Amino acid sequence: MNSYLPSAGLNRTTHGVNLRSHLEVPEIDRSMHPVDPWRWSETSPKAGPLGVSETVFAVGNGFLGLRGNPDEGRDSAQHGTFVNGFHETWQIEHAEDAFGLARDGQTIVNAPDSKTIRIYVDDEPLRLQVADLEDYDRSIDFREGILRRSVNWRTPSGKMVQINSTRMVSMEEKHLVVYTYEVVLPEDSAPVVISSQLLNRQDGEDEYHLASQAGGEFDPRKAEAFSHRVLEPRLRRSEGEHQILGYRCANSGMTIAVATDHQLITDNDYELRTFIDDDSAKSVYHVHAKPGRVIRLVKMASYHTSVGTPVRELGYRCSRTLRRAREAGVEALEQYQRDWFEDFWARSDVEVEGAPETQQAIRWNLFQLAQVSARAEQNGIAAKGVTGSGYNGHYFWDTETYVLPFLTYTSPQAARNALRFRYSLLQEARDRAKELSVEGALYPWRTINGRESSAYYEAGTAQYHINADIAHALVKYTLATGDLRFMAREGVDVLVETARMWVSLGFFNSRSEFHIHGVTGPDEYTTVVDNNLFTNVMARANLHAAVTVVLEMARRVPDEYETMVHRLGLREHEIDDWQRAAEQMFIAYDDKLEVHPQDEHFLDKEVWDKDIDNPHRPLLLHYHPLVIYRHQVLKQADVVLALFLRGEDFTHAEKRADFEYYDPLTTGDSTLSAVVQSIIAAEIGYAKEAFEHFSKALVVDLADVHGNAADGVHIASTGGVWSALVCGFGGMRDPGGDITFDPRLPEEWDKLTYRLTIRGQRVRVEVTADEIAFDLEVGDRSLDIFVQGAEYTITPGERLVAPLAKPEKKTD
Repeated sequence: MNSYLPSAGLNRTTHGVNLRSHLEVPEIDRSMHPVDPWRWSETSPKAGPLGVSETVFAVGNGFLGLRGNPDEGRDSAQHGTFVNGFHETWQIEHAEDAFGLARDGQTIVNAPDSKTIRIYVDDEPLRLQVADLEDYDRSIDFREGILRRSVNWRTPSGKMVQINSTRMVSMEEKHLVVYTYEVVLPEDSAPVVISSQLLNRQDGEDEYHLASQAGGEFDPRKAEAFSHRVLEPRLRRSEGEHQILGYRCANSGMTIAVATDHQLITDNDYELRTFIDDDSAKSVYHVHAKPGRVIRLVKMASYHTSVGTPVRELGYRCSRTLRRAREAGVEALEQYQRDWFEDFWARSDVEVEGAPETQQAIRWNLFQLAQVSARAEQNGIAAKGVTGSGYNGHYFWDTETYVLPFLTYTSPQAARNALRFRYSLLQEARDRAKELSVEGALYPWRTINGRESSAYYEAGTAQYHINADIAHALVKYTLATGDLRFMAREGVDVLVETARMWVSLGFFNSRSEFHIHGVTGPDEYTTVVDNNLFTNVMARANLHAAVTVVLEMARRVPDEYETMVHRLGLREHEIDDWQRAAEQMFIAYDDKLEVHPQDEHFLDKEVWDKDIDNPHRPLLLHYHPLVIYRHQVLKQADVVLALFLRGEDFTHAEKRADFEYYDPLTTGDSTLSAVVQSIIAAEIGYAKEAFEHFSKALVVDLADVHGNAADGVHIASTGGVWSALVCGFGGMRDPGGDITFDPRLPEEWDKLTYRLTIRGQRVRVEVTADEIAFDLEVGDRSLDIFVQGAEYTITPGERLVAPLAKPEKKTD
């Protein structure tokens, strides 16, 4: 046992410092956002900041995403249409250069915007922020994934105009968006103009563009702006109500084509005029509207992108998509959408009885996970999904650590796709490892195309733990699904190459302990340290997994084992090296405080107390990094995250002691933190703290808790909400593939119900204060589980009910 005595000689009890208490949860105005367990709605276009509203009402399918800008396109904070992986590159310029620093900046491109449908009545435009609205409702029903808006507008001349519109990014047709825009004047005649537009907002702006209302303050979480024209025109074509624009990105060479198709249905007389240039295409309908006669515009748009396919070919693909969609019709497409979500909720829903506001927010979070992953397929899952440009559209460790658990146990094919995406970037990770003078593969901290794009290496490249995070998700997926084929043919390559990296990065000291120096853990307020606990614990698991999988392949599938050995050039001594490094991994422990130091010297630092009375959050926007780095202060849970992901490596007493020490030092400046703190707090009996942390995480975006929801949905937090529900309050764990339960139902709830898909079978889990019940909804094989240490078997056709002992609770 090693002891690292804190210089201040104070623990949390004597110090009395509590940093997390300053993060308050704003109240949601329920007059603007009524409670409905299946819908999120607003009763006024002024219900909140425009940027937040645009994020909250974004629609997408994982491939394509549209921010919730108004149909008319005006009075917006950040116009946004994003295609997963569609990006521009640029050269990172370092003020002081060094070998191996990231060179390749990557930023998601704002794809041509097909959302805009403007209306003029008596030549008066509708602008929601200033219009005389007698009625307004905008909502999204989580059971159908369609954004609906209803407006009753009194024009300046006193005429009533009723407008109903819909916006749907199809889950069935990956490349398709469907809009409807319906207008009727119930009492009057009037000239009505409907202008449907396709706009390149990345390089050009429409004539009504307003400067961003999001503010121009420094914030490293936002995307960089380009100084050059990004989308180079390559195609424009207009044939009646069918229009196509196509582009090539100037530096990355990626190509995109976007096509729109229109159909106006009305008994009114009308004329159509079309316009097209390099950055816009318009279909303008001049309608002689009569009282009570409906004007219905159906607009469909298709998006196709590629790494290098000629734009003209992408245009043909768009046309084929639109032809197929038009033949199906809006009603059929919307029914496909409802059918898709019915299946999604059947396997993914989490129900809470006795808390309708909580239920609404839970489903909004789960809905976002569907929108970010359903059709991501050959791409990754970005930190903001396809809802905003925050973090440049990059993929981080968020996917594997926070989103993959949900996908693994509800939508395993989507989890497989996300892991296969990481496998597809293995060669780039090998190249990066060579740049960093280590063997094997080193995955980039943040990327789109597989190359490192983090210019700030201290809190970027130094987070080597991403290798172990990917390996962790891979192992969890395989154990939960039984997908040994994927592991043997692709997954094992990732395990072997990441294990090689750890052995190369670390070293054995004179006491034969395996140390890992010069790394950064999940807590980005403490960087480039020695023996970060999270990193060492996760690396140890990574090494053990590589050993286990390779030996199991040799035993069970010798032919595939030999193929793998040849493919990877695996040498027999490497397996022994991995085993030895794992067994001798140094895990620091402080005997006096009886806690695990976050890193070897963390407890030697002064505890942060600079702004306790008047807090500035997040710290990274108010203090130089060197000020932050020399203190005991956390951006997010670090040791506590290790307690969750590798819970079997720690005793209950260790978990409690570590939580008690680090929870007060955690500012919660990262949205990745509260969910993990909630899970461990629930496990160790700190019910109040667990519910407090969960309550903050649940409304991170809905209540804009961190003040940056305008940049896009915090996707990792939405995934963490599921884990907090299922693993925290629901008590599910899966050590070594065993499925165990030890629930911690909050006193505020009457019942918690969730579903798990385990090796192809779906189990419904129902938790009350006194018992836990299981029903096999899909599948015909018995399933063994553990409840509070006792073994049970779930049998097809029979409900299993197990009594629950009262959980331990915190005592003051």
